[in-house]
Amino acid sequence: MDMKRNYEYLLSDLSLVKGVGTKTSNLLKRKKVNTIFDLLWKLPKSYTDRSLSSKIKDLKIDEIQTITVIPLKYSFPRVRNLPNRVLCKDDTGEIDCVFFNSYEGYIKKILPIGKEVTISGKIKYFRNKYQLTNPKYISEDSSIIKQKHNSYSLTEGISEKVYNKIILQIINNLPEIEEWHSKDILKKFKNIGWNDSIKKLHEPENIGKFKENFYQRLAYDEIFSTFLVNSEIRKKIKRIKKTKKNFNIKKQNEVISKLNFSLTNDQNKTLSEINKDLCSENKMFRLLQGDVGSGKTIVSLLSAFNTINSGFQVAVMAPTEILARQHFLLAKKLFSRNIKIELISGKSSYKDKKVILNKLSSKQIDIIFGTHALFQKKVEFKKLGLIIIDEQHKFGVNQRKRLSDKAGKDCDVLLMTATPIPRTLTMTIYGDMDLSIIREKPNIRKPVKTYSKPENKIDDVIKFIKKEIKLGNQIFWVCPLIEESKKLDHSSAVKKSEYLNKLFPKQVFLLHGKTTTEEKEMILNKFLKNEFKILVSTTIIEVGIDFPNANVIIIENANKFGLSQLHQLRGRVGRGSKESSCILMFKSNLSDNAKKRINILKDSNDGFRISEEDMKLRGFGDILGFKQSGIKNFKLADPVHNYDLFILAEKEIKRIENNNEDISKFKPLIKLYDRADIINDIA
Repeated sequence: MDMKRNYEYLLSDLSLVKGVGTKTSNLLKRKKVNTIFDLLWKLPKSYTDRSLSSKIKDLKIDEIQTITVIPLKYSFPRVRNLPNRVLCKDDTGEIDCVFFNSYEGYIKKILPIGKEVTISGKIKYFRNKYQLTNPKYISEDSSIIKQKHNSYSLTEGISEKVYNKIILQIINNLPEIEEWHSKDILKKFKNIGWNDSIKKLHEPENIGKFKENFYQRLAYDEIFSTFLVNSEIRKKIKRIKKTKKNFNIKKQNEVISKLNFSLTNDQNKTLSEINKDLCSENKMFRLLQGDVGSGKTIVSLLSAFNTINSGFQVAVMAPTEILARQHFLLAKKLFSRNIKIELISGKSSYKDKKVILNKLSSKQIDIIFGTHALFQKKVEFKKLGLIIIDEQHKFGVNQRKRLSDKAGKDCDVLLMTATPIPRTLTMTIYGDMDLSIIREKPNIRKPVKTYSKPENKIDDVIKFIKKEIKLGNQIFWVCPLIEESKKLDHSSAVKKSEYLNKLFPKQVFLLHGKTTTEEKEMILNKFLKNEFKILVSTTIIEVGIDFPNANVIIIENANKFGLSQLHQLRGRVGRGSKESSCILMFKSNLSDNAKKRINILKDSNDGFRISEEDMKLRGFGDILGFKQSGIKNFKLADPVHNYDLFILAEKEIKRIENNNEDISKFKPLIKLYDRADIINDIA
C-alpha cells in the first residue's frame, strides 16, 4: 500500500511535507508538533477573507483588500535604504506596491510589466496615492489568492502564508482511512467519515462550530480510543489467573462487631466488591474512590485482614510517613495480636531495616506499612497477596500497569483516593481499573460548617479562635502559596505566624515550603499530640491524616484555590465528633465567579458535586489543584461539553467487551490517538 494511502503516513515526520525543511521542522517540534497528525490539531483561530475583489477607486484604507492590477513601471532607486516601487493600475486608478529589502529580480518575477496580477494586503494612503507595502499574497493565478485564508497561533519564524501552504498540502494528501466505527455509531454523526471531518475542521467557516457532526465525530474518536486502551488493559490484567484467596467471613465480621461505629451501606457494598475480587481466580485491579472522611481506610484494612487470613502477606503504601504511621497504629488497634504488623520508616536504623526485610522475606510479617520505599528492589516478600496504595494520584496509567506486573500474578492491587472527581474524568483517568465509590459519610461525622469573611474582619476570626482554644480545640491556618511570588508568600506566612504568636504565645507553629521532611513530621506529630494550638501552613496539609482535635480551618485568600482543593482542605477538620468550622477569608471586591464558588462550598459537603461544579467553572485541565498524572490531554473533547459522547463511548466499549469483539479494526485509531508505550502490548 502506498504510504500516502495508509494511516501510517499521518505518523510520519514533518520532513515528508513539501516546504518543511530542518528549520521549520525544528520550530514546530518546539511546539510539540512532531508528526503530520500533530499538525492537524493546530486549528485556525480566525480567517482573512481575500476572496472579494475591489477596484482601486473603492479601496478602504487600513483594511485588507484584494485587487487585480497590471504593473506599469518599476522604480529601483540607487540610494541605500530607499524602497523599491512598482506602479500598478486597473481601469479605475493607480496604486504603488512598495518593497523594503527585496531584490529587483524577485520583484520583476512576481510583478511582470503588462501581465495581470492579483495582490492582497493592507491598504495605506501616502502622498495622494494608494499604497501596498511588502504584500505577501501575489499571484498571476487569482484563484490562489481569492479565497479565505486561515489565521493560526503561529510559531515564531513561520509566516501565515507558509503555514497555510503546509496545512493545505497535508489536507489535500489525507489518506482514505478505512472506517473503524460501527454503522450504528456512524449514524449518530450523520455518517461523516474521519477524512471529511478533518477537512471540515479546517474550513474557515467552521471555526468554533463545536456542535457540528464533524467536530463531534472527531471528539468521539479521541474519547473512544482512550476508553478502548483502558478496556484492553483491564482485559489483559483480568486474563492473569491467580490463586483464589479463601477466608472465613465470620472472622471479618468479628472485627467489624468490635468497632465503635457501624459501617455505612457504601462501605459494606465496597467491601463485598473487594472480597469478591479476592476470592476470584482473576487478578484484582481496583480503585477505591471516596470523599474526604468517608471511611476508605477501614474498608482497605478489612480487605487486608481477609487476605492475611488466606495465608498471604499485605503491603500498604502511603504518600508520607505520618500517614503510613497512622494506618499502622489503626491496624494495631484493629487486628488481634497474632497478626504480625510492621512499619518501615526512613527513621528506622539500617540494622532495624535489615531485621524487618529478613522477616518479610521469610513470611514472619503479615502486613507492612511504609512509603514508596516498600517497592525498592531489595524489599522481597515471601507470599505477597495484596498491595494497598493510599492517595495514588501521582500514578499514571503506565505506572499502574508496571505496578500490577511487578506485584506478581497472585497479588491483588487496591488503589485509594480521597479526591472525588467528575464521572467523565474518572472514566478517562481510571478507566483501566474496576471502580468502587464510597459517597456516604459515617453518621458520627458532623458536616463542617463553612463561613466566609472579608480580610478586614480578622478581629472577629481571632475572637472565634480564642473561644475554640478555651474549649481545648486546635486550629489550621492556611496561607496559599502563589508560584509567581514565593518569597512574598513565605514572608506573609512568617508575618502571620508572628502576628498569631503575639496573641497566642508559644501556641503557634509554621510549616512552609522550606521546612524539611523531618521537621514537618516532627511539627505534625506535636500538633497531633496537642502540644500547640495553631498550625500555620503555606503547604497543603496531607490528605487523609486524622487530627481529631483540630476542628477549625481558616483559609486565607481562598479564591486562590480551586473548589476541589478547598473541599480537600476543609476535610482536614471534622475528623472527630466535635462541631467543626471552615472560614474562607477573601479580599474585598470578589468577582461573580468567586462568589459562586463560595456559595457552592457553603451549600454542600459533597465532594463529587463540588468537583462537577468546579469543572464547569474552571474547565477540566487542573480541577484537582495539582497536575493530575495520567490525565488525558484531549485535543477536541471536553468532559463538560461532551458528556453525552463520554457516555456513548462507555456504552460502546461495554458492548464490545460483552460480545468479545475482535478489536483489530481499531488498530489505526489506537495508533493515531494513543501512542503510549502501553499500546505496543495491545495493538
